[in-house]
Amino acid sequence: MAITGRRADRAAPAVAVGIAVLVLALAATASGRGTGPGLSAPWMAGAAFAVGVDALSAALLPVVAGVTLLVLFFAAAAGTVNPARFHGLMLIFTAAVLITLTATTLPTLLFAWEIMGAASYALIGFHWSEQHRVSSGLTAFLTTRTADLGLYLAAGAALAGAAAGTGSMTLAGLAGLPEPWRGVAAAGLLAAGLGKAAQLPFSFWLSRAMDGPSAVSALLHSAAMVAMGGYLLLRVEPLLAATGWAATTAAWAGAATAVLLGVVALAQTDLKQLLAASTAAQLGYVVMAAGVGNAAGGAAHLIAHAATKSGLFLAAGAWLAALGTKQLAGLRGAGRRWPALGAGFTVAALSLAGIAPLSLWATKDNILAAALEHSGPLYVTGLAGAVLAAAYAAKAAALIWKPALPDTPSRYDAEEQGGREVTRWQTLPVLVLAAGAALAGLLVFGPGGDALRESLRRGDGGPQSGPLELTVSAVLALAVVILVWRFSARLPALGAAKDWVGMERAVHAVVVRPVLGAARQLARFDDAVLDRGVERAAAGVLRAAGGAATADAVLDRAVDAGAAAAPRLAGRAAIVDAAIDDGVDALAQAVRRAGSAAPRPQTGQIHHYYVQAALILVAAAVLLIFVR
Repeated sequence: MAITGRRADRAAPAVAVGIAVLVLALAATASGRGTGPGLSAPWMAGAAFAVGVDALSAALLPVVAGVTLLVLFFAAAAGTVNPARFHGLMLIFTAAVLITLTATTLPTLLFAWEIMGAASYALIGFHWSEQHRVSSGLTAFLTTRTADLGLYLAAGAALAGAAAGTGSMTLAGLAGLPEPWRGVAAAGLLAAGLGKAAQLPFSFWLSRAMDGPSAVSALLHSAAMVAMGGYLLLRVEPLLAATGWAATTAAWAGAATAVLLGVVALAQTDLKQLLAASTAAQLGYVVMAAGVGNAAGGAAHLIAHAATKSGLFLAAGAWLAALGTKQLAGLRGAGRRWPALGAGFTVAALSLAGIAPLSLWATKDNILAAALEHSGPLYVTGLAGAVLAAAYAAKAAALIWKPALPDTPSRYDAEEQGGREVTRWQTLPVLVLAAGAALAGLLVFGPGGDALRESLRRGDGGPQSGPLELTVSAVLALAVVILVWRFSARLPALGAAKDWVGMERAVHAVVVRPVLGAARQLARFDDAVLDRGVERAAAGVLRAAGGAATADAVLDRAVDAGAAAAPRLAGRAAIVDAAIDDGVDALAQAVRRAGSAAPRPQTGQIHHYYVQAALILVAAAVLLIFVR
């Protein structure tokens, strides 16, 4: 932007909303064309920077863009500190999410994944002057970054497989990698997806992410970063299925998260913490869908969850700014005071509970039907998570309609100071999102029912939820909601679950403290051993240098002495040289004379040869006589 300072702060909200409108129009256009639109450019050896739209990304692109628009509209209406920085970061974050959605190669995915993580760190710790918020952003960043190492592992495996002549760096080609690279790639992508989706054992970072502004929570938890973890596993579902063990691991990780984080959500007294835990629990169904091969059902659940959860978070943010509290006890009566906002929150909460005919009822049951075909115990575990979802959603909805208690304190760890009035411009996005949360479920019984059921159908044409299963799940959810609504004030205390079952403390005990302890020991070793060794080596080098200098001085003196004695030695050498030359000349002359005399006996007369032979025999006889 060419403007800075206060002018930028005044213009930023309108500019951000305008950009979001343009992005929504482009996303809708790309999705309307179906598969095909794409872009590819050379980037690195063996892989291109490539994005494209297929059936899966086409379904989610308008959802991400639409939720972003509504969240930015809410933020502009509510007002934020440093709006230029806030809206700029939100747009960068959204851009990274959209590239993640459309990436077709691993390098492109890594590029967007890294920007998305860095932007989330800046947004969670947006109020950087408050140390605990920066610490929360750092915890979320480091936790997800640890899981993100799996993406690099997968990229390395894909590169190795491509070098071997099979497989490629494209996401669609990962299932064709040879073993062991296929298993390595599946393990890496599974870790990265579970980390971003806040699944066990990484779930605790989502609790710390609640220290960010409410608008950030609404986007990050609904259609952006957390959702991208589940989306990644849906995208590589063929790879998970090809390995077998990866698909089973994903299914059970999702089911376990749906149950355990459902208990955590039910134990919360802080509305934002309840919604955060419910996000991890609901993303558990998306991960389960990837594990059981129901990518279409998982995508539908992502869409329904995006509308549902963003509406809940925006309503919570409006009440937080108005009342200065996010505690459920302090929010009693908020629905009565702002009935339109309360109605939107309630519709979204009932969708979260799985009440028919709202959206999450249909999508969740579709995933459970696929789980039942896969494994009976898996289905029972997922159904238990659905019961817990009805309970924690009903708890939140019930308390906002109950009369406020006269002795309820007015402030509880406020993110804002409170005292702001909820405007209709803040209420409008919540109502739109509540309508979105209801729409997919209503279509089940409307003219578009066949199209919706077809969109939920698995690629292999597996069985869908029948009327009996849908009725049972709807009745079960309704019964739980009625019971919780009636006895919400008497719900049992779940102290351990309120602290997210101590997951962060466990990670500190098992990972953080041992790593820091090892780092301290290595630092001591460095100071006590390595540094001293270097110092001693340096001292030895200095001593050796001193000795070398002394030896050099001795050599210099020897050279000087040799130089002084050189004339005498040169004279003597000349005499010896002359004597040698004379000896060589005398020897040469003797050889020459011997050579001249050698031919003389060769006269060619035979009697001369007889005389010579006789003389030789006489000489030999005389020599023999004397020798003996």
